[in-house]
Amino acid sequence: MIRHLVLFRLDEGVERDDPRVVAGAEAFRALGGQIEELRFWECGWNVSDRPIAYDFAINSAVEDEDALKRYLEHPAHQAGVAMWREFATWVIADYPF
Repeated sequence: MIRHLVLFRLDEGVERDDPRVVAGAEAFRALGGQIEELRFWECGWNVSDRPIAYDFAINSAVEDEDALKRYLEHPAHQAGVAMWREFATWVIADYPF
């Protein structure tokens, strides 16, 4: 199994209630039921107010590197990424477990 972690930081001046952000969060919440390669899926807003904290996180798992590739290339995933690209930056980690 491969864990796929993503941490998002909203761009300067962008708030969680921005309609683009609301739509982007909904698009990512829906992925768990749309992409069969996903074995585990959760995402949500950070509750910490520490300065180093990111704003939104995805924690997911797939069977192997081929499944990860299919997930990353899936049209629903690509659509969500395109939305978030407009208002956030992110970091990722993919590791076997």
